[in-house]
Amino acid sequence: MDELCRAHLPLVHFEVRAISARLPGHVFTDDLVSAGMAALAMAAKSFDASLGVPFGRYAVRRIRGALLDELRSADWATRSLRAKVRRRDVVHDGLAAQLGRRPSDAETAEALGCSVAELERLDADLHSSVVLRLDVITDSVGADSVLPSTADTPEVALVARERAAYLRDAIEVLPQRLQVVVRGCFFDDRPMRELAEELGVTESRISQMRAEALKLLRDGMNAQLAPELVEEPVNAGGAVARRKAAYYAQIAARSSYRDRLTLPAGVTEVPTTSHIAG
Repeated sequence: MDELCRAHLPLVHFEVRAISARLPGHVFTDDLVSAGMAALAMAAKSFDASLGVPFGRYAVRRIRGALLDELRSADWATRSLRAKVRRRDVVHDGLAAQLGRRPSDAETAEALGCSVAELERLDADLHSSVVLRLDVITDSVGADSVLPSTADTPEVALVARERAAYLRDAIEVLPQRLQVVVRGCFFDDRPMRELAEELGVTESRISQMRAEALKLLRDGMNAQLAPELVEEPVNAGGAVARRKAAYYAQIAARSSYRDRLTLPAGVTEVPTTSHIAG
C-alpha cells in the first residue's frame, strides 16, 4: 500500500494542477492536495489487482472524485444558484455573439425573462457566496492592497519632520535656565531635586520653570505652524510680549526650510506632542 502511494504521488499533483487552472484565485490548492492524498491512500487500501484494472487508472478516478467533493464542500453557493449563473452566462455570451458587443443588463434580463433587479440580485448572491482566504490574498496581491495601512504617507512624514525640527530649534533658543530644565526633565530623566540643587532654586520652582518652558515651546511652535493658535498678548507693547516675539523670531531664523525637511529621523528625542499640548 505504501509503495503504491509513493509511486503514484505525482498523480495527485497533476490532477490538482489540471483542475486548479479552471478555478478562481481564492481557492486554496493545499486543501485540494490534502483531499487528493487522502483519496490516493483510500484507493491503495481498497485496490484489488485481480480485477485487471491498472492502479493508476483506478486511483485517478478516486482522486478526481475527491477533488470535486472538496470543491463542493468549500462552495457556499447552492446548486440552483450555480445553475442560474450558468444559464445567465450562456445567454450573455449568445447575445454578445449576436450583437457583436457586450449586451447591456437590460438586454440580458429581457433574454432571460427576468427584471434587471433580479439579474443584479443574482450577481449579489453569487458574490456573497465567495469566501476569500487572507493567506491567499496576501500571497497573491499583497496585504497592503486589502488591509488598512498604518504607515505614514509622505505628506505626514514631512509634516512630522518639520514639527520635530521646529521643536529642536525652539528648545535650543530657550533661555539657558529653562533649557537646562527641559533637557534635564525630558532628555536626561534627572530628578527635580538634582536640577533644583544645580540651579540653586527649590523643587517647586523647577516645576514652575518646567511649565513655563513647555508653554513657551508650545507657543513657539504654534507661531511657526499655526499662528492662529497663539494667544494675542494683553499688552502688545509690553516687555513680555516683546520677549515672546523675539523668541518666535529666533525659532524662525534658526534653520531653513531645507534644513528642517532634511532633519535625520530620531534626532529630536524631546517632549512629546502631548507634553507640549498640555
